[in-house]
Formats: sequence, C-alpha cells, structure tokens
Amino acid sequence: LLTEWSQRDLARAENVRFCRQYLIFHDGASVVYSGPAGTCAEIKDELLSQESPSGALKAVLRKVPGGEKKEEKQFLEVWDQNCKVKSIDLTALDKHGTVYDDDHFGCLAWSHSETHLLYVAEKKRPKAESFFQSKAPELGASSEDVGCPEKADVPLKGEQFVYHEDWGEALSKRSVPVLCVMDIEASSISVLEGVPEHLSPGQAFWSPDDTGVVFVGWWPEPFRLGLQHCTNRRSALFYVDLTSGACEPLSGNNAAVWSPRLSPDRCRIVYLENDAFGPHQQCSRLRMYDWYTKQTGTVLADVPRQTWGAFPGIYCGALPGLCWAADSRRLVLDTAQRSQQDIFVVDTVTGATTLLTADVPQGSWSVLTIDRDILVARFSTPSCPHTLVSRYPLPGAQQPLSGLPLTLLPTQKVAVLPSAGLEAQVQWVCLQDAPPVPGISWSIRTLQPPPEQEHPQYEGLDFDAILLRPSEGPAAQKHPLVVMPHGGPHSVFTAGWMLYPAALCRMGFAVLLVNYRGSLGFGQDSVYSLPGNVGTQDMRDVQLCVERVLQESWLDAGRVALVGGSHGGFLACHLLGQFPDTYRACVVRNPVVNIASMVAATDIPDWCLTETGLPYTPDTLPDPAQWTEMLHKSPMRYIDRVRPRPRPFRVPSSSAGAEAVPFPQVRAPVLLMLGEDDRRVPPQQGLEYYRALKARGVPTRLLLYPGNGHALAGVEAEADGFMNMALWLVKHLRC
Repeated sequence: LLTEWSQRDLARAENVRFCRQYLIFHDGASVVYSGPAGTCAEIKDELLSQESPSGALKAVLRKVPGGEKKEEKQFLEVWDQNCKVKSIDLTALDKHGTVYDDDHFGCLAWSHSETHLLYVAEKKRPKAESFFQSKAPELGASSEDVGCPEKADVPLKGEQFVYHEDWGEALSKRSVPVLCVMDIEASSISVLEGVPEHLSPGQAFWSPDDTGVVFVGWWPEPFRLGLQHCTNRRSALFYVDLTSGACEPLSGNNAAVWSPRLSPDRCRIVYLENDAFGPHQQCSRLRMYDWYTKQTGTVLADVPRQTWGAFPGIYCGALPGLCWAADSRRLVLDTAQRSQQDIFVVDTVTGATTLLTADVPQGSWSVLTIDRDILVARFSTPSCPHTLVSRYPLPGAQQPLSGLPLTLLPTQKVAVLPSAGLEAQVQWVCLQDAPPVPGISWSIRTLQPPPEQEHPQYEGLDFDAILLRPSEGPAAQKHPLVVMPHGGPHSVFTAGWMLYPAALCRMGFAVLLVNYRGSLGFGQDSVYSLPGNVGTQDMRDVQLCVERVLQESWLDAGRVALVGGSHGGFLACHLLGQFPDTYRACVVRNPVVNIASMVAATDIPDWCLTETGLPYTPDTLPDPAQWTEMLHKSPMRYIDRVRPRPRPFRVPSSSAGAEAVPFPQVRAPVLLMLGEDDRRVPPQQGLEYYRALKARGVPTRLLLYPGNGHALAGVEAEADGFMNMALWLVKHLRC
C-alpha cells in the first residue's frame, strides 16, 4: 500500500509531500498482518500521477523549474517497473498551455488499452502585440494581412490588453480548458476536437470501449463565476466520439453535475448532481447512467431531514477516485452526518445503504480508495490526528494484495468489504497508530432554538456544537472560551482533527465549534432555512450556544473571544456589534462585512443575493431596495449604535428635539488577517471594517498576506497567522 502525505516545512516555508509504504497480509477473510515497510521518501515536483489499469505502468506529470529568467516546464512521463520509458516536454511542443492539476477540471486518465493518456490543459492562446510593433511588416504584406493574420503563430495586433475571464478563487489561471491526448507509442500530443466552444470540459475519462471520452462540461456563458466550493454551477455529463467528433449529452442540461465514476465492468457511470444556482453547497443526489441502455436513474435522492438510523444524505465535495466494489453494483462514500463523518456502502440497484462505521469510535471517517474490495480510509477526532485504517477485501475476492499500488492522502485505515448483505460485519484494521494529543477532551452538544427563533417554514430544526476542553491543570481553574463559527455558510465542522482548535486547547482555551442551522449534514431543510436569514438565524444560533455553555462552572464568562473566517468572520463581526458585552477579543480571516459592496467585486456575486434572500440571474442589477437589504444584513450596520443627543439651545423651540448620533457599538480589540489575492472575499472587505474601527478608536490590527488567497493556505501565512492569533487572544483575554 503506497500512501502520500503532506507536512508543513516551516524552514522551507512550503508543504512537503512524501510517501509511506505498508505491507498487508490477508488470508482471504481477514487481515493477518499489517505494518510499515521501509522509510519515507520525499516526492519532488510531481503534479499528477496515475497507475495504469494493469499496474504495469505509471504516468507522471512533472514540473521542472526553469533556470534564471526561464519559464517552468511541464513533462509528461511514463514509467514501467524498471525505469522511465517516455518523457515528453509538453512546454516545448507548444500544443496547449499549462496542464491542469486541480481537483475541479484536472485529470490524468489511462485508456483501457494502456496506449493513450488523457488530460486537461489550458487552450493555446495566440500571441498578441501592439498596433505599433517594433518590427516592420514584411514587404508585400497588405494592411489586411497585418490586421488579420491567417497563421495562428502570427501575433494578433492590439490584443495584448484583452480581458480573459477565469474561474475565480484558486482557479485564476484556468480560463479555456481543452482535452488533450498523448499517444504513448508515437510520443505525440493532440488536442481533441468535437467539444463545443460553449463548454469548458474537465474530469474526463475514456469511454468503455476507448472510442471516445466522457467528461463534465461547464457552461461559461454569459460569464464565468467562481467554481471553488461551488457545486451549483450549471454543468452536464457529455460524450465525444473520437472518430466522428460528435458530442452528445449524457445527462440533463439544467442541473450541476460532477465527480463521474465508471464501474469496473465499464457498464455504469455514477455521478453527483445538485440544482443549478441556489446554495453553493447542499444535499446532493447520486445519479447513475447505464452505458448500454442509455437510461439514467436516481440512486439516492436528497434528504429533507437527518434522522439517526437512516441515510443522512450526500454531503461531499467529490466521490473517491476509486469508489466501486469489485461486483460493479456497490460503491462506498463518506458523508457528513450532523457533526461527524461516516462511511456508507450503497447498493446502486436497490438504493439500500449500510453504515460501515457503526461500531467504531465516534469521529470523522473518510474513504480514500477501494480496490478489489480492499477498503482504505482515514480516521481522526478533535484530540487524535489522522490514522490510517483498512479493511480486508470482500470475502471471495480473487486477487491477492501483493503489488497493489494505491495513492492516498494523509493518515488511514484498511478493511475488506464483505459480500452483499454482510457489510455491517466489516472489521477495520489500523495500519499505524496515532496517539491522541494529551490534555484535550471533547463532546458534541445538540441545541434547539427557542420558539421565537424557529423558522416559520422549517420548524423543528436543531443544530450542534463541538466543544473542546482542556483536561489538564487545576480542577478549580476557569478556562477562557474561543468561539468559532464555520464559514460557507453551507459547510460543517465534523468531529475530526483540526489544527487550530487543538493547538488553542493545548494552550488552555476551551474551543466551541458551532454548526448553526444551515450547516451541511442536517438535511436539505436546514440548508434551505438559512438563505434570507443570514446575520440573524445563524448569529442567534451561535449566541444561544455561547450562552448555554457559559452556564457551566469551568468556563470564565469574562474571557470570551471570537475567531472566524469568511462567513465565520461575518458572524464574528455581527456578534461583536450585537452582543458587545459578551466578547473581549476577536480574530477574523477574510471576513464578509458588507454584502452590498462585495457583490460587484467577488467571483461569486450569486452568493451575495442568494444568501440575502434575493433572486439571482446573470443579468441581475440590484435596485435600491435590494442594495439596502444587503447592507441591512451586513455587520457594518452594527459597528455603531444610535443614541439621542439634545440639540443645542440655539435651535428654535419649534425644531427642538433630539438628534440621532452614532457611537461605537463594537468595543473588543479586532485582529484582521487578509489574503492580498483573495478573489472570493476581496481584501477591501476587511479594509472597510479596519478603517471604520480605527476611526472610532477601537484597538485594531491588520495583517495582509501577499500571494495568498481566501484560505490563507501558504505555509508562511498560516504559521504567522496562528502565532499572531494566539498572541492576540493571550493579550486581550489576560491569559
């Protein structure tokens, strides 16, 4: 078992990737032995890699840094069991632009015959130059030839400043993707024809008979919107025939689809589907297309309400790359179930689901892969980093494990998937123990809003919070509380390993992670209850949770702070203004503070209107009432509180009265951390809040991180941000 891991290297200020290998011996029904094999080795400059279906070959997309003033190159390599057998300089061939290595469009797919490779790259863009070129045109060239060159490699005049749309946050270098094929024997590269120009293809793989390509196509018209964390973008499943060039849809064209997966017998394709537009994340449907009957059906529908003992619905960014069982009938997936994450096996014929993590510790379980019914997953809790767990292959699996190449992400477990009907008997094996972090205890609390805060259309919804508590130190010691609402708003905290909360807890802070109504994992009704109620329903849920936990004797109600990013920062700023007596300090990362000013600058203008409760279409032009509504739901409205001030004596008695005068409502010290390259919540949002607080004398500090986007995911920014956050909390909570 080959696993890939990532580790922060603070000295090099980068994430380092490395591999670990494990040996697993089984007797056909259970794992006899498992353990690490060999030492770790760093993986250098690999962007993508993929084993061939037989395991005899491996394809690698590699970046090669250029020398001084030289551009970085990309090579596509093919390795066999002994050495590198092919190496193609894609940059030098100049057939296309940069190859995509992201999770949204990118792929590296072997044909079933193992003779061709399929990938996605940026379409080659013609060179452009000024009308006033420095080199004179050749003799005999007409003015028409100069203005409208016929050859693609001749620079276009006056085109160097044309604006090219992209796909937003984290995808700013993705504009016009194209499907590309490498013929391994001929060492040639070609760009596939037949994909309509109005589609942006991605997530592609070979059709069952290698005669064409199946892909997801997104509509970029009338303009591109941000795609990161947005599973509501209009898209469909398509097939393009390599012989005729014909392109046909395999799914409807008025939904959002992604994550297609072909069954081992090459007969069926499953994929995830959401409604187009609406909330960016929601409860998804599992759909299945039969390649030979051309029929599409719904395997799992969206779930209105979560109930224990029943399938909670699908809440995941993607299906595992390998998710099918060997019988080509069942598949495995993980999904949020309230404040934990579990693994289920799904019978695609009957729609029956079985929980595979029923009799195991509570926490967060994620499927990494399944191959020949050997199931590999990772498990963690708020006090225990990820561990690798496995289950032995289904009883009756014919192929041995030896030589099985599986590429995974950090920390995992292994198991064998039992035969149909016996899945609940699955036995997990931990490949390598990860000891729990000492000094942290945690629990999940469930809360019901009071009757006056119930949603009139979606009554009876409840919500959760995960509370981390320091378990070391004097029993009589009262701990300060850090409140963390999540971003999204349609996302969720699951009871898994999270670095910031764990580190804060080890420093002596209790940490409260609130999954307010609107979070994923609680049913589609919970998701739908929030649009139109942001800044009220979600904010009240967080405050209710804070007030409840502060009733416990071990918490210090005089030392409470807020930490949040994106929509979590939006809620933190709301709480600062609406409950100023509760909070003593605040740290926010790229917060939304003014929806009205954000709508024209963000890569997701639909979010601004949808979450405000307003209709969105691409041609929407908000009217004054809609601008007012967006501002009304924004934290900026609560920076000041209006109090009456008597007019001066000189005012005539006929006009005597009181004049409304603002005074600061926000009083707690605020630390803002902003990504200079944030396309999702532009840094102007944080600057707007910073200037308003500075003008009112509120202690405020701003950190601006160049080269970082919305997530502040750079190693240097992440490390610096944590240290500044911790010191800010220690200082202002008097710890």
